[in-house]
Amino acid sequence: MRRPHSFSRPTCQALELFGLEIARARRERRWTAVELAERAGVSRTTLHKLEMGDPTVAIGTAFEVATLLGIPLFGADRAELSDLVARSRDRLTLLPARVRQTAEVDNAF
Repeated sequence: MRRPHSFSRPTCQALELFGLEIARARRERRWTAVELAERAGVSRTTLHKLEMGDPTVAIGTAFEVATLLGIPLFGADRAELSDLVARSRDRLTLLPARVRQTAEVDNAF
């Protein structure tokens, strides 16, 4: 049996904002929830959860719906998103591949 996961207030607020943006963009395009759900390949219930900011909706589903509606991910258009991915890969390459837990040092003598 899974324990319920609690989410931080900023996470819940971000999810709510994202859901509101999905609902706004859908209504601006005059698409019904059923139409958007069909285009995204998800159920109407999943789309409703996304619009309500439910944290259990898969991130891939959320991003696909946003893309269908023309909502920029990470504040970038499609071309910029590719550049952001390349830069993030470059930065990650500069960091160690593994992170080891450091031993605590007792400075109280």
